[in-house]
Amino acid sequence: MESRAEAGIASSFLLAEKTVRGVIIEGTALVQEMRQRQALGTLETMILGQALLGTALTASTLKGGDEISLRVDCSGPVTGLVVEATASGEVRGYLKQVPILPLPTPLASLGETSHLRTLWGEGFLTITRFMEEGRQPFSSTLPLQSGDIAAAIATYYRVSEQTPTAIHLSVFFDPQGKLAGAGGLLVQAMPGADKKIFAALAHQTQNLPCLGKALAEGHTSGTWLEAQFASFVPVMLEEKPIRYRCRCDAERMRLLLLHLSLKDLEDMRANGPFPVILTCHFCNQHYPFEQEALAEICREKQAQT
Repeated sequence: MESRAEAGIASSFLLAEKTVRGVIIEGTALVQEMRQRQALGTLETMILGQALLGTALTASTLKGGDEISLRVDCSGPVTGLVVEATASGEVRGYLKQVPILPLPTPLASLGETSHLRTLWGEGFLTITRFMEEGRQPFSSTLPLQSGDIAAAIATYYRVSEQTPTAIHLSVFFDPQGKLAGAGGLLVQAMPGADKKIFAALAHQTQNLPCLGKALAEGHTSGTWLEAQFASFVPVMLEEKPIRYRCRCDAERMRLLLLHLSLKDLEDMRANGPFPVILTCHFCNQHYPFEQEALAEICREKQAQT
């Protein structure tokens, strides 16, 4: 297994006499990889990082080859984002636009709801589940209130899956705006769980100290969890790595070009400029196509018509 410095770690656990299940993520490496690939500033890293952690937590409840996507469409400067994750722990995502967002003063107020509300504006969050068996994907859309990704995902579980859920997302920066720690926590009531006990646990989850800061200070997610939820007697289960991984390659990009009209392809082949470069939204990888490669794609497209 990769070390915590090389990949994120998702640890599953049980609480309250095994009536509540949960997952806690050490996601600093995951968010740092995202930041480097996307060349993001501090505030952009926090916004997409929270969505990345939230989607990774949601994917941790899936099985087999199932996948999930989280999409935000909004009216504020962020305009929206897309994050995808698999049950096996692969996560990727991007901002629809990468605006230069002004940092709040002081920096300690970075995650305050009032500031996030201005950045998101009015918007909606859509979560889509893709089943390995090839069944029709299931989507659920709900308002994104106050720019709170954690609250929106918890509402999705309550409304769409009738599962009481509480989520804590944390992306922590040092005083210079450098990413120092990132993590996330999800707890869910299992069938038959005591409603009062879960309500108390959910309230505690909403008032937790910063997980990202604890990870930056050298704590592990397990020790932090046991300290915060000692009265609920945590029982740690399995760990698995989570990593920022994109599935793009040259063949996928070639197939994207084939979706263009023959007229557009021929214009591209004739006029360039060469090489024609496609860039993956998720990882910023560049894929060059020289004129001869475009000519071959044109011939393939013509054969399809």
